[in-house]
Amino acid sequence: HAWPDNRPQLTGPDDMARPFLLHADAHCLVVDKPAGLPAVPGRPQALHDCALTRVQASHAQARVVHRLDMPTSGLLLFACGADAQHALSRAFERRLVRKRYVAVVDGEMATEAGDISLPIGLHWPDRPRRRVDPQGQSALTRFRVRAVAHGRTWVELEPVTGRTHQLRVHLAAIGHPILGD
Repeated sequence: HAWPDNRPQLTGPDDMARPFLLHADAHCLVVDKPAGLPAVPGRPQALHDCALTRVQASHAQARVVHRLDMPTSGLLLFACGADAQHALSRAFERRLVRKRYVAVVDGEMATEAGDISLPIGLHWPDRPRRRVDPQGQSALTRFRVRAVAHGRTWVELEPVTGRTHQLRVHLAAIGHPILGD
């Protein structure tokens, strides 16, 4: 996508991972998070630089509404204050917010569209990884193939539920792991 060069940048020590502020109003902020930048502070100390701390440097009232994995690029929504965070979080919980992701997966998917409904749980021996687990939480991902070529598939994904690592776990479980995962 092409963006004007004058969009506000939320700078930090890592010049190659600068999130861009795309929208700001009294209720929310929308940030374009680059791959490689954590959404929220993590462990170890090296992961304390993140989208949240960069946003809060110029918008102190910013609060987390949802997250993206560190290697994932995409839009992050932050609330402006506790009331907005509560309202936006409830909208996510009630599935009033639709999320879409695009990924390139290994292999040529034979089905044009469908649902992946597999429960996901913590992989105890290899925490914090997740895996398909019959005792885990229910999880549903909708997918639609956009293109297939050269042993790879470009797929659009819609997580209906919001389990940790849901998309990567579901795609790997059906034999089409996300490339680079």
